[in-house]
Amino acid sequence: MRQLATVRSVTELKPIEGADLIELAVVDGWECVVKKGDFTRGQTCIYFEIDSFLPVRPEFEFLRKSCFKTVEGLGDGFRVKTIRLRGQISQGLAVPLSVFPEIMQEFHKTRIYNPENPDFDVTEMLGVQLYEKPISVNLAGQVKGNFPWFIPKSNQNRIQNIWRRERDILVTKEFEVTTKLDGSSCTIYLKDGEIGVCSRNMDLKVNDENKDNTFIRAAHDCGYVHALMTLNKNIAIQGELMGPRIEGNKENLTKHSIFIFDVYDIDEQRYFTPAERHDLVNYLINCGVHANGLWPHAPVLHKSKNIEDSNSLNELLAIADGPSLSNPNREGVVFKATDGSYTFKIISNNYLLKNDD
Repeated sequence: MRQLATVRSVTELKPIEGADLIELAVVDGWECVVKKGDFTRGQTCIYFEIDSFLPVRPEFEFLRKSCFKTVEGLGDGFRVKTIRLRGQISQGLAVPLSVFPEIMQEFHKTRIYNPENPDFDVTEMLGVQLYEKPISVNLAGQVKGNFPWFIPKSNQNRIQNIWRRERDILVTKEFEVTTKLDGSSCTIYLKDGEIGVCSRNMDLKVNDENKDNTFIRAAHDCGYVHALMTLNKNIAIQGELMGPRIEGNKENLTKHSIFIFDVYDIDEQRYFTPAERHDLVNYLINCGVHANGLWPHAPVLHKSKNIEDSNSLNELLAIADGPSLSNPNREGVVFKATDGSYTFKIISNNYLLKNDD
C-alpha cells in the first residue's frame, strides 16, 4: 500500500519571492507551500503526498474552499494535488504533528521514526485514501474478481521519496529510462493455460459477453492473447492501454494499442530485466503482437544511464519533461535498473499542473 501520510521532518525552509505570509517547506525531495511561522527547520510534521484523499475532519477544514470533492467510492473529502502559488510549485501538504495529538502520542510511544529509518506511516490511522481518476464507462466491463494476488500492481516510488535516503544506492546502478505513457494500466497474463486480462484494479471476465470491453478487445486485436498462448509460460505482460476515449487520448491515436512497460514471471515471482523484456517483446512481435504501426513498448530514452554523484534532484526532475509519442508534454519517465533490482519514476511537474484535474 502506498504510504500517503507519513511522519517526517522539515529539512529546509525557503522564502518565496514577493510573499510575506507563506514560505516553502522542503520535506525529503518534496517542496510544499506552508504558512510562514508554522514550522522551524527540523520540525516533525505529517506529510500528505499528492493523490491523498483526506477525510472530512476539523483539522482539514481549511482546505474546503480549494480541495473539497465528492468522489464515487471514496465519499466526501479533500484532494491533495500539485498546485502553483505565487509562481511556486507546491506538492503535498505538511501539517505540524502537534495538530494530531493521537498520532503524536503513538509516534513518541513507538519511537519508530528517525532519519535513517522508513517514515512512520499514518495513512490508515488518519483514514487517508488514494485518489484515482474515475474509470471510463467503456473500460469498466464485467469483473471476474480483484486484481490477481500472484501479480504485483505496477506502482514505482517517486524520486522525491527516495532521493534523500537512497541516493548512495542509485549512483551505483545503471538504468533503462523509458517514457511514462498516460493511458490506463493493463495486465494480460497466462497462468496454467488460462488467459486473464486486468484493468488497474480488477480481473476482467474473458468471455463473449465481455468481448466489447476495451481491455479485452485490445488484448485480442493487438495479438497478445494469441502470442501468450503460443508462449505457454506462466507470465504477465503489463502495459499502458492508449487510444480513443482513454485519458483524453493525448497522443491522438486512432486505434487502441497496448504499450508494454513490464513483464512479470509468475512462477519465479520476479520482474524481467530490461534485456529479458526486450527479448520477449521481439518474440511477441514475431507472433503478431502490434501497436497499429508503432513499436509495442514504452519509448526507450536511454538503454543504459548512470546517475552521477554531482546530479541534483532538480536535474533529475528536469528529465521528466519532454515529448511523448506525439504529445509535446509527456507524463514523466521511469527508471529501471538494468540488473532488475530497482525501479522508480519521475513525474513531470509541468504535466501535473496541466493535467492533474
